[in-house]
Amino acid sequence: MKNDPRSHGLWERSAPPAPATTPLSGDVEADVAIIGGGFTGLSAALHLAEGGASVVMLEGVEIGFGGSGRNVGLVNAGMWVMPDELPGVLGDVHGQRLLDLLGNAPSVVFDLVQRHGMACEAEHRGTLHCAVGPQGFWELQERERQWKERGAPVQLLGPEETARKVGTTAYAGSLLDLRAGTIQPLAYARGLATAAIKAGAVIHTGSPVVSANDEGTAWRLRTPGGTVRANQVIVATNAYTSGVWPEVRAELVHLPYFNMATTPLSEDLRRSILPERQGAWDTREVLSSFRFDQQGRLVFGSVGALRGTGLPIHRDWGRRALAKLFPQLRGVRFETEWYGKIGMTADNLPRFHRLARNVVSFSGYNGRGIAPGTVFGRCLAQLVSGAIAEADLPLPVTAPEAATHRAAKEAYYEVGAQIAHIAGARI
Repeated sequence: MKNDPRSHGLWERSAPPAPATTPLSGDVEADVAIIGGGFTGLSAALHLAEGGASVVMLEGVEIGFGGSGRNVGLVNAGMWVMPDELPGVLGDVHGQRLLDLLGNAPSVVFDLVQRHGMACEAEHRGTLHCAVGPQGFWELQERERQWKERGAPVQLLGPEETARKVGTTAYAGSLLDLRAGTIQPLAYARGLATAAIKAGAVIHTGSPVVSANDEGTAWRLRTPGGTVRANQVIVATNAYTSGVWPEVRAELVHLPYFNMATTPLSEDLRRSILPERQGAWDTREVLSSFRFDQQGRLVFGSVGALRGTGLPIHRDWGRRALAKLFPQLRGVRFETEWYGKIGMTADNLPRFHRLARNVVSFSGYNGRGIAPGTVFGRCLAQLVSGAIAEADLPLPVTAPEAATHRAAKEAYYEVGAQIAHIAGARI
């Protein structure tokens, strides 16, 4: 997108075409205006349109331009935070609601894919959270215990079973979560957009919102080409927020994350790595993730930005790390590379904000955008349509709080990942 091969990489090359859209031109009216064409906004648009509301979405660039089109494509249940911690942070009511909602969120994604016939390489085969050393295994033991107490279909695997499922002896064990899976994220975003348009939503790309004015009875959102007048506004821009309601961006610390995809592997090599096609990631602080696409490419990623000095450092680390995990892949080249930004909050939990009169937002997905974005978008549709009240949401309403030392933290993440990768995965 925007002639940048490192923005969406493999996903842009392999996704079906996006539905035809145009920039906003002239003045229009709608029941609900949605700002942002990622998972949250698209899910909200689909569910609102299916409920009979008139919906206009304004996307500044293209469908899935932000994190929704760049991530590794793991459709995970829950958040990074341990399940037992959520009630302590959010209170018993919201903590339990969020656990229930996000625990079941992957099934919502896969059900939507099936119901709308989305061609997005959906694989509902589970994920493997891989333990690095004894500390990593202890963490997974705790996750298993806490999720099993809630009836989740998770299973702790020892080193031998992990080696059979992953294809390497590098890990002390793993946690298999059968609720989860993988997806081609940009294709999924485009599938949501196609379904939303078929349901009656109007989507305008190339239409950044440059101003928002409350006229008392409705909001007027202005883009370079026109305006939208709407009773309700959903802000679904998350880590890629710019322009209006900048407090959403101010609350988030950007964590860069990159992916590199190999050339399609031979059938023999495919059978030796992730033979059951789960997605995987590890317990390191500077974590690694890997999964296959349907054409047999291994998508391998980690924390870092593919720019400046980071580009050669992360490329070199990727080759070393891949060969260390899977020696049979030594010499296999990466054919695409891309990166994006994850929006991190201070406690690694998402936020619900009422930004102004009739203006609502979910943000802060902390690297768990696919399933949470989908169900949070549905929640916002239910809220603005009156199907549920604010008191029924899975998160309490909070005021945005600007992250402290945000610029320093973002620089630390980017430079720290380079330092970790300079020394890491030496063979």
